Formats: sequence, C-alpha cells, structure tokens
Amino acid sequence: MSTVIITCQTIQREVNLAISETGVDYPILLVDSGLHNFPDQLGKAIQDQIDKVDNTDTILMAFGFCGNGLLGIKARKARLIIPRADDCITLMLGSYEVRKKVQKEVGTYFLTKGWLEYERNIISEYEGCVLRYGQARALRVMKIMLNHYRRLMVIDTKAYQLDEILNKTESFAAAMGMQHEQYVGSMRFLNKLLAGPWGPEEFIILEPGRELAFADMRIDNYSIESSQFLSGFNS
Repeated sequence: MSTVIITCQTIQREVNLAISETGVDYPILLVDSGLHNFPDQLGKAIQDQIDKVDNTDTILMAFGFCGNGLLGIKARKARLIIPRADDCITLMLGSYEVRKKVQKEVGTYFLTKGWLEYERNIISEYEGCVLRYGQARALRVMKIMLNHYRRLMVIDTKAYQLDEILNKTESFAAAMGMQHEQYVGSMRFLNKLLAGPWGPEEFIILEPGRELAFADMRIDNYSIESSQFLSGFNS
C-alpha cells in the first residue's frame, strides 16, 4: 500500500517533525499558504492537490476543517484520512481536549513561526498599517481592531527555535497591551495521523469517491457547521 501526505506550508515544519518522530517515509504535497481566510479558495487548492495523486491507496490530510475549507473534498481512487480538528491549532496542541482547555479564556490570538511567515496575521497587519499611516495612527487603528483580544499566545511546537520569533511577538503584545504567553505544543495528533490508529473519535476515514459532508464534520459531539471558532489562528 502507498501513502501520501497533503498539508499546508504553514505547518510544514511540524509535519516534518512528526515524520521524524514516527519514522514514516511518505512523500508530502504542499498547499500554498495564505488561503485560510478564503475557505472556497483553500478547498479548491486542496482538491487540486488531491487530484494530482495517482497510484496511491491512502492520502493523509494534515489539515483541520479550517472554516469549512475541506467541505466537499474527495479522492477518486484513494481513501482520505482527515483529523477531527477545527483548525491547525488543535493539530499543534495535540488534541481537541487540550484546545478547549487552553481556549477557556476568550480573546486569544494564536501564533507559530509558520503562521508569521506564511499567513495573514495581526503583526503583518500592524506592519502594513505603520507603512501606510505611520506608527501613532497604526497603533490607534490596531487597538480598535484588537479590542476584544486579551492575550497573544505563541505555540511552541518544538519544530523551530522559539527565540527566533519571541522578540517580535513580545514587542507587539506590549505595544497592544495584550498579555503574552507561550504554550508547549504536542506532535501527538500529527503523529497519530501519520502512524495510526485512526479511531473514529479523532479521524474521518473517507472512502474513495465520497465527498466530505457537514455530517462528517463533528468533534466531541460538536457540529462544525454551527461552530463559533473563527478560521485562522485566533479565537
């Protein structure tokens, strides 16, 4: 049997770490990052990569549901293994249970190095505002935009050196009056995706030819269709 991994550039480091930890040797197909705020475009990009796969029995989807970006995806001849995860935060924290625990305090914005490099985020927004309006006005604008955020949380996935981004995240949090926190992530969920077993409580096994439907997208008896989670790394 042959297996392929499809994932997003944003968590490529974490997927490579999971490959190292599990010892699997599966090829990776990458989906361009920057599409998490556009679920329709994200879904099309993912489907395009699935359609490129041939002579493969199993495709491991290293994605969360990402604002319903995976809705309707299917593979003609391979089965798809899809984590029951609302987004990549859950994958990098190790489980949905940990995600719920960490997110008890509302107004949290999550970041990793991959998100800073590849995705639209509040720090890149701020830097763009500084260029357009100057620092004083940019601060006023961003504080209005971030009015309901209380903390900036950096997930330490161990897939990169944390000190490579801490100066930037700590400085931004201080400027915005946000609490800066670090949380140690876990490769547990990604490792399980790569090595199994794929129990129905944490994974969807989508047989060849069947589309991912709303009815499939449930986590802990919680329907993603009615979820209040925002797409992207913020809540």
